[in-house]
Amino acid sequence: MENKNIYVTMPTLAPLEEVNELMKDIWSSGIMTHNGPLVQRFEKECAEHLGVPQMVSCTNGTIGLQMAIRALQLKGEIITTPFTFIATISSIIWEGCTPVFVDIDPETLCIDPKKIEEKITYHTVGIMPVHVFGNCCDIEAIDAIAKKHNLKVIYDACHSVGVNYKGQSIFNYGDISVTSFHATKMLNTAEGGGCFTLNKELDEKLRRIRFFGFENHADIIEDGTNGKMTEVHAAVGIANLKYLDAALKDRKRKYAIYKKALSQDNNLSFQKINVDCNYSYFPVLFKDEAKLLKTQSLLNENHIFPRRYFYPSVNTFTRLVPYVPMPVSEDVARRILCLPLYFTLSEEDIQCVIDIILS
Repeated sequence: MENKNIYVTMPTLAPLEEVNELMKDIWSSGIMTHNGPLVQRFEKECAEHLGVPQMVSCTNGTIGLQMAIRALQLKGEIITTPFTFIATISSIIWEGCTPVFVDIDPETLCIDPKKIEEKITYHTVGIMPVHVFGNCCDIEAIDAIAKKHNLKVIYDACHSVGVNYKGQSIFNYGDISVTSFHATKMLNTAEGGGCFTLNKELDEKLRRIRFFGFENHADIIEDGTNGKMTEVHAAVGIANLKYLDAALKDRKRKYAIYKKALSQDNNLSFQKINVDCNYSYFPVLFKDEAKLLKTQSLLNENHIFPRRYFYPSVNTFTRLVPYVPMPVSEDVARRILCLPLYFTLSEEDIQCVIDIILS
């Protein structure tokens, strides 16, 4: 193959001229931030497109998770998964709460609801499950546990733009759902995030929290932060939103190409998709870490750069959390590799990746 680098992902981008047209409005108005017209437009168009009543945009998904914890006034233990990106845990710690890990289902890779109740204590205040790689958690089971124990649920849905569950957006579940509009996500604003809730009071509270706790630019009534999305980032999001459906369709098709070809190898296994998914990543599980490392090395030699995602299991970051064994998550983390998958990736390049792995 030609000497070019193929990375695990690349952003889906609108034509530059479409972004530039929106940038002209920013330069003309002189409004760069503070809930400007393009931020409001992005929130409105995004909510309509995704089928949610409203969206609170913010700086990034991590800040969104912190805003959600603060809006729900959580102080104590928050149950979450060890198979996630470190931002899930960072958001809990930064808000003065304690992450408590529950191991994952070895097939779906999401938090195992059957193991949640045994970790609930007098100090438990909430559950923060992750829709891993856009694959829905067991929402009914988690909701039942939360109601039984009077716990709040914040879904880390940072991978989940475009995912529907039982006829409606995945963002309509939980007390608050949070997504990311990072450059690697299905819809991106370069950097950005969004909070979703069906509770109007919580929605208003999130809007105050992202702007220092102000109400009507007059009085501080919340312990807020600076979590605003800028007009520049909103412009990128507005332009990219028009291409979301095409990107989702393309991702699903390419995922199917990988899955059909690599299923020939009985030494490989794949994430079990629950109900719906946006196919934003293609994770493959090897029989052991040695085979993963050998394959990764071969791919790298051919200028192909997959990612060990998520690795390592975050319960092993002992500078942040005391170590508690999570055998399923730790095993999966050692054996999982996300292969290149993005809008501009050619089928020829996908076939090259497949051929190297099957060889």
